[in-house]
Amino acid sequence: MYPTIKPSRLSVVWAALLTLLSFSPLTLSQEPLTMDIYAGAIPGALKSDDLEHARDPDHPDTFLQKVTYPTLTAYLPEPDIATGSAVIICPGGGYQGVSIVKEGYQVAERLQSEGVAAFVLKYRDPLDKTMADKKFGPLQDVQQAIAMVRAKADQWRLKSDRIGIMGFSAGGHLASSAAVHFADPVLERLSPEQVRPDFQVLIYPVINVDSDIAHQGSRTNLLGVGEPSEWWQYFSNEQQVTTQTPPAFLVHAGDDGAVRVENSLRYYQALHAQDVPAGMLILPQGGHGFGMRNPVDWFATMLQWMKSEDLY
Repeated sequence: MYPTIKPSRLSVVWAALLTLLSFSPLTLSQEPLTMDIYAGAIPGALKSDDLEHARDPDHPDTFLQKVTYPTLTAYLPEPDIATGSAVIICPGGGYQGVSIVKEGYQVAERLQSEGVAAFVLKYRDPLDKTMADKKFGPLQDVQQAIAMVRAKADQWRLKSDRIGIMGFSAGGHLASSAAVHFADPVLERLSPEQVRPDFQVLIYPVINVDSDIAHQGSRTNLLGVGEPSEWWQYFSNEQQVTTQTPPAFLVHAGDDGAVRVENSLRYYQALHAQDVPAGMLILPQGGHGFGMRNPVDWFATMLQWMKSEDLY
């Protein structure tokens, strides 16, 4: 539908141990592991050089632009604290890059410390130079990532019915797109059961691209100029909520001057209208793009919500 790497006894023991570790999903230290999400060629990708680069190489909050090849970085918790729950994280960046540290790795480390497996998705930016139909490229990547984590649930000691999606800003739009568009996967080889997230956590998300509250930069980067309005409606995710949409937790600051808080409010209302379990935390301040750095520990409240929904 869509375009589509004669010995002593002691040495024998060490050799056996090293062999065992080499086939483990992660080493005993649980260090992050970065993987390609596609085994071979990327469906729908155009032949291109790797355009990815850091916007400011010296800045500690690395912001990657023109991501060309998607990856998934796993942060698995120590076995003695692992809950079996997993979260795939979509950093924000206005669909022109990914804030891979502040809205990716740092969030994953906190999840990992709480016993939740975290997977940071470096999804492709929607670029005409690298994909045949750029509006579906990021959604293709997140659906592939969900299917990949679910397929490896046993290997990573995860519960296949506790695999959620988290997104920040435009990454929140991508995460909510995964939550409302799973019934018709953009890769025909994947089924709805493979790509449906079990829950969604959206932090100052872009939700609407079809009204006065739309984030114009995200819409233009994703859809370009001149796309038929039907795609504005398709990607205005509060209009796509059904009774099958997974439970949600939303966080937004009331003083957000970049992505208006109405995005979260309207999404919550749409979820509530369909009887989808949803929680929402509106922060008094923080603006946009605060990641984990807000005076209010929204993360602790999110964990409480996950426990209340038997997701943690």
